[in-house]
Amino acid sequence: MSETAGSRFAFRRCGADVRIFPWVRVVSPETISIGDSVIIDDFVFLMGGEDTRIGSFVHLASFSCFVGGGRLVLEDFAGISSGCRVYTGNDNYLGESLTGPTVPPPFRVAERSFVHVGRHAVVGANTVILPKVTIGEGCAIGANSFVKSDCEPWTIYVGSPARPVRSRRRDRILELETELRRTLYDASGHYIPQSARPPVSSPG
Repeated sequence: MSETAGSRFAFRRCGADVRIFPWVRVVSPETISIGDSVIIDDFVFLMGGEDTRIGSFVHLASFSCFVGGGRLVLEDFAGISSGCRVYTGNDNYLGESLTGPTVPPPFRVAERSFVHVGRHAVVGANTVILPKVTIGEGCAIGANSFVKSDCEPWTIYVGSPARPVRSRRRDRILELETELRRTLYDASGHYIPQSARPPVSSPG
């Protein structure tokens, strides 16, 4: 665990080589688990909600926002680019209740849900992801997209609403992951912190 992560936030779990920049805002850290080798840039807003699980080798870029009070899963090697908005819950806008965080229950009925971003998925800058969405393994979302429904694995999506445009190569990515795990993990499958391993050579 990095000194910054350990001293500022009481996470449920925080792995090794985690770098959290000074101007990150975290709400409900006790519901958040973070893996190894994670970077969270300045000006990220992260609300723990019901449950938040951030895998290893994940990057949350500056000005991204994770709110809604529901459940969030960001699997290993997921990347969230600058300015993204990820909503795990929302108000009911059908006229059945009042809206807004200043309104107490039962006058406001917030709907808590989830967002699940799969392994090796990347989300382009300024993308909006609504609740009840699963972004499949290896999926790539283009910048400024609006994601309101599930996205298939190893597929590139763009637009508002996001639509599939082509497939994404998977063999090389998975090959590199295998090589990385062979290099950065011990025989028991435990991550080796940077301070305890020799320099890594470039992949072949």
